[in-house]
Amino acid sequence: MFILFFILHPSSFILKHMVIGVCTLTLHVFAAQSLKEKRQVVKSILARVRNEFNVSIAEVGGQDTWQRAEIGVACVSTDQGYAHGQLEAVVRFIERIRPDAPVGGYEIEML
Repeated sequence: MFILFFILHPSSFILKHMVIGVCTLTLHVFAAQSLKEKRQVVKSILARVRNEFNVSIAEVGGQDTWQRAEIGVACVSTDQGYAHGQLEAVVRFIERIRPDAPVGGYEIEML
């Protein structure tokens, strides 16, 4: 028979502050002549961002348009400045890796 003992440290009762950063951005895929071509560009961007950053990313709007995509990016942190910087870095990364799909605009908010 095993007996387990748990020692609770007073600091284990402190609630940590959690920040959720959300970025929505619009991409213009001018070279796309079909939804299939746009999807290839968007899937490539999503995969590369996932490999480079510890964020969640998905196409959240504009699925039925050929040359516009709305992308949502989210991250969780205990530091608001870090989360904001991480999302800014994702936007710069997308602009750098796909100059053929310029970012039309983006918005970052903290929850």
